[in-house]
Amino acid sequence: MDTKSLTLLVDILDAGNLSEAARRLKMTRANVSYHLNQLERSVGMQLVRRTTRHVEATEIGLKLYQHGRSIQDELVAAREAVDTLGKTPQGKVRLSVPSGYGQFVMTPWLLEFKQAYPDIVLDVLFENSVDDLLRDEVDIAVRIMSEPPQNLVARELGLVRYVACASKAYAEARGLPQRPEDLGQSPIISAAVIGRPLRLSAYYGGQPRQHVVLEPTVISRNYAFLRDAIRAGLGVGVVPDYVVHDDIARGELLAALAQWRLSIFGRGMYMLYMPNRHHPRAISMLIEFILERAQRDHEGQAGLLAVKG
Repeated sequence: MDTKSLTLLVDILDAGNLSEAARRLKMTRANVSYHLNQLERSVGMQLVRRTTRHVEATEIGLKLYQHGRSIQDELVAAREAVDTLGKTPQGKVRLSVPSGYGQFVMTPWLLEFKQAYPDIVLDVLFENSVDDLLRDEVDIAVRIMSEPPQNLVARELGLVRYVACASKAYAEARGLPQRPEDLGQSPIISAAVIGRPLRLSAYYGGQPRQHVVLEPTVISRNYAFLRDAIRAGLGVGVVPDYVVHDDIARGELLAALAQWRLSIFGRGMYMLYMPNRHHPRAISMLIEFILERAQRDHEGQAGLLAVKG
């Protein structure tokens, strides 16, 4: 057994299957399988369980994976220390952000980061699904959810505040909803999950939580489009406050149910990344930058997020 064999085991388990490991390592699948078999033969025990589409570690395989991960992280750290000596921060970060929060809140942060560190490459994905970070080779993901996954490091950025709102023209023609259940009878403009009902939770004081099933007539994960649809008077928008805060402040949109706390997809905004691995300098810098900007910009700022006290 040698360090190369251990790091190969790490690459195989991180990839999830032999074919993906071969693609990442620029090797043939047969070659990857051969080296894995040689490692198992030298150890005298099975290290991974194979199916046609997936591999998972055995108990001894997991222990060797952890040793291999430590070795791999130390090698990366040593290489980075040499490569960055006397240089400005470099590297590449692949970041996945929600379309609305990424566009309306995070874009200025990311542009500021890029201006401060021009040699760091930012690969930014605007999407809303919770991804397999390893499979999609994502370094950092920001997501709205009720509870973060247990297998990832989760750093809370704050709480999402949802609002119901409509244009003046819509309010004059049809009126604004007065109770959460009124939303069930209104043309709704919102994001939704394909194949699942859109459930709204509404809280008021110490009263029991209310649930309302919404049937949107305009659905999109592009929040700029949803905002335009609300402005056009096509219905009542149920969106995060940061999407429409400026429009409401200018009086161009009218807020409804202001005394209620609304939630659709969960209220927590989390930054997620893989645990137990060395983060190159560029990734670590962006993690700390986002945390600092979230704390600075969310605190006391209407239309963004209320940070937990």
